[in-house]
Amino acid sequence: MLDYYAYFLIALIQGITEFLPVSSSGHLVLMPHITAFADQGQMMDVAAHIGTLIAVMLYVGRDIIAMLASLFAPTADKRRYRRLIGLLIIASLPVIIAGLLLELAGAEFLRLVWIVACANLVFALWLWAADRREIRTDLSQNDLNRTDTGQTDTGQTDTGQRDTGQTKWENLSYRHALYIGIAQICALIPGASRSGVTMTMARQLGYDRLSAARFSLLLSVPVIAGAGVLKTISLYRTAEGVDILSLGLVAGLSFIFALLAIRWMMGWLARADFRIFVFYRIGLGIVLLGLLALNIL
Repeated sequence: MLDYYAYFLIALIQGITEFLPVSSSGHLVLMPHITAFADQGQMMDVAAHIGTLIAVMLYVGRDIIAMLASLFAPTADKRRYRRLIGLLIIASLPVIIAGLLLELAGAEFLRLVWIVACANLVFALWLWAADRREIRTDLSQNDLNRTDTGQTDTGQTDTGQRDTGQTKWENLSYRHALYIGIAQICALIPGASRSGVTMTMARQLGYDRLSAARFSLLLSVPVIAGAGVLKTISLYRTAEGVDILSLGLVAGLSFIFALLAIRWMMGWLARADFRIFVFYRIGLGIVLLGLLALNIL
């Protein structure tokens, strides 16, 4: 039986890695292989995801409230939030369809360690290449966010932005939202990272880092909620035992760690690029392949 140290570790891994471009599912797959703890089971995964879902909804709460208000008070100034709802639906549909098909197929081979290792390497290199592209579309409200202007060591303009939640969603096209949604299908591979591939595609399309990250956060709400519902239904059918205290502890800790991670990431991307995540994932992939070659994993 998992003890409270394992619960803490599950919450720590899920909370920190869910929204950073480093793959939470990949890290959770690795946990039983690199620790003495047994597999955490799907129920713990659901509890951890509930915690992270609450955290991201709190962080992007202004956008969520504005979207809901736009449905009940469809005034002209709410138009961009009604449009944002459409963008999120379009971007969510591809992974929902692919996820249902994968659930029916039961592709357990995706949880193999070598898959996690290779996915980290491949998608880290894509993130590195995409992040070097010039920013062509800045969705931030420049009059609110721009504090200074300078050059980063990547040669791109550092706008000194901060995430205020004021975003020009009307400048994000439906076609680009679909591209980001199609890229999100890759996140079904542990090690690819849902937040990573969505931010990577947004950067590939030329959007600024903060806007790419904020859209990724918003997109995580329907995806995490949908996945949680599917897992809950599956667990209900298998009648897996429930330890309410343990599940609540994991959810609560995941919430705290996720909120801290989101705030740190948005602060980091306001002044730097994605290289720190690229280096970490390349290092992780190389280490995992090395341990597999030595038959340690």
